[in-house]
Amino acid sequence: MKAALFVALAIFTVGFVFIWIAAIRKGKQTARWMPGWLDTGIGLFTNFFDTLGIGSFATTSSFFKLWGLVRDEQIPGTMNVGHTLPTVVQAFIYITFVEVDVITLVAMIGASVVGSWLGAGVVCHWPRRKIQIGMGSALLAAAMVLVLTQLQLVPGGGDRLGVTGVRLATAIAGNVLLGALMPLGIGLYAPCMILVSLLGMNPKAAFPIMMGSCAFLMPVGSAQFLRTGSYNLKSALGLALGGIPGVLLAAFLVKSLPLSAVKWLVVVVVIYTATMMLRSAAIERSQAAARPVPSAGD
Repeated sequence: MKAALFVALAIFTVGFVFIWIAAIRKGKQTARWMPGWLDTGIGLFTNFFDTLGIGSFATTSSFFKLWGLVRDEQIPGTMNVGHTLPTVVQAFIYITFVEVDVITLVAMIGASVVGSWLGAGVVCHWPRRKIQIGMGSALLAAAMVLVLTQLQLVPGGGDRLGVTGVRLATAIAGNVLLGALMPLGIGLYAPCMILVSLLGMNPKAAFPIMMGSCAFLMPVGSAQFLRTGSYNLKSALGLALGGIPGVLLAAFLVKSLPLSAVKWLVVVVVIYTATMMLRSAAIERSQAAARPVPSAGD
């Protein structure tokens, strides 16, 4: 069954690459498309820590916002498109080497794909201010999840490698929701790990589940952003080109690090970025309110 999963993942990945190439050829992006060292460095850094379980969306959106690399309304699409290929590499590695019940794995992956398709179909059409509010709120929620895990206020999990019955139904429903939030820019890793722990599963089993879920849902969700051109090609390519070496470095050379201090730093940065997102939305609202309303004769 794992072999069938790998074949399906390969098909999804090839399909994503062809869709991306077709979108580029349609000319929906700007002429400047070659990623710079900063774009590639962000991909390397964020996917390195993503492979170790921190997640990449919160840190990537923080870098984009702090350095003004990507317009706010393009951040969700850029992250979904750019992180897809590195996440596929993660999935192949962790599904191969980490033991997990295949039925639970496949069911949760399928649920996340459904959620992503529904969520991306909505988010790719949102205006900038709505995305700023949505991302700001989502980042605050992500920071709260990180704080809960750091303070060990969520269950530590059990010994199960899979679930059945009501627990499996809960896992499926939870991953539909987490998949729907991915296109908005809130990462799946931390909340999925909490979900797995609440269900009494071994936290290590969360790695193939969350990475497999993202590897399948991101090509599906990214297709919506590619179709509408709602992403930054230059930065997305940088995330992909830097991200794959970052994954391989973390998975095969580093394997583990004392990450507690890094996670607290991520919490601070994420809260700051969320505040800036919400502040930008408030400024745009006040500017819109200050504009004169055209008269009937204009």
